[in-house]
Amino acid sequence: MVLRKLRQFQDLGHIAILIIGDFTGMIGDPSGKSKTRPSLSLEETHRNGQTYFEQAGKILSKERVSMQYNSDWLNKMSFADVIRLAGKYTVARMLERDDFTIRYKAGEPISVHEFLYPLAQAMDSVAIHSDIELGGTDQKFNLLVGRDIQREYEQEPQVILTMPILVGTDGVDKMSKSLDNYIGISDSPKEIFGKTLSIPDKLIYQYFELVTDVSKGELARIKADLENVQTNPRDIKRQLARTLVRMYHSQSSADEAEQEFDRIFVQKSIPDNIEEFKRNTSSSIIHLLTDAKLAASKGEARRLIDQGGVSIDDERVTDPNMLLPEKDEFILKVGKRRFLKVKR
Repeated sequence: MVLRKLRQFQDLGHIAILIIGDFTGMIGDPSGKSKTRPSLSLEETHRNGQTYFEQAGKILSKERVSMQYNSDWLNKMSFADVIRLAGKYTVARMLERDDFTIRYKAGEPISVHEFLYPLAQAMDSVAIHSDIELGGTDQKFNLLVGRDIQREYEQEPQVILTMPILVGTDGVDKMSKSLDNYIGISDSPKEIFGKTLSIPDKLIYQYFELVTDVSKGELARIKADLENVQTNPRDIKRQLARTLVRMYHSQSSADEAEQEFDRIFVQKSIPDNIEEFKRNTSSSIIHLLTDAKLAASKGEARRLIDQGGVSIDDERVTDPNMLLPEKDEFILKVGKRRFLKVKR
């Protein structure tokens, strides 16, 4: 949502500066967190950030954008610089933040480095002389700290613009990769289509409003249709799925994704093109799942089987210790959308 709003600023003639927080990522944004987040190395956060530029390029105009890593300025600060920066803000002001207040009253630990996150993000605004900073509503505190620190560095304080929080596909929490309730900008057409159809009906209008390019008139029609008891929400959800695939791929990709979805889930057939995998003849189903990277560990493979999410040639696997069938070829299905053609 923030990238789409940033694109609107670009279309109005502004230069967008997209900052990858590889340095602040080592701290971990405490916004909305009930406990201290684990720290990462600069190498890890820089590696995580490398794909962000490519993803952002699907939305932002490349002619009016500057993409930067905040390690370029934060990594150069000395300890004396950090002390001076910390002296520009008080603990009392930090504890006004809801996340910290709740944790403090509950006796949950708050690490000192978490207080540095809003200050480090504020230095981003100072470094680029930000005029306007965009973020989610959960970023309001951080953005306001940016205004205060800009004043301390004798800069005009930035205007802040916040976007609503987008609920994830589970219909409960904020969309997040770590919670696996997300639809990725770089996901394949079939993944975007399938994930969109999995969202609760209550999110259909919100997704149309916040993440698509449909007109106000079309939004009004969608709202009226959803309020009509004779309307099947599934049909409007399909329209949403087609719209999102078209936005990040093409209309033909949207049509193909819908056709494939119907083949697999409506007609209960197998996709035309599925990946092939050569198995170890003596391996078990557990080994196959981990070797094919369909499960990150043996424990996860067992959970998938226990939850009824694994089948071979449309027969559900119930025994985690089962040896693979003596066939030259079979179809392995994991979850609702992952297929693998397994060969000797």
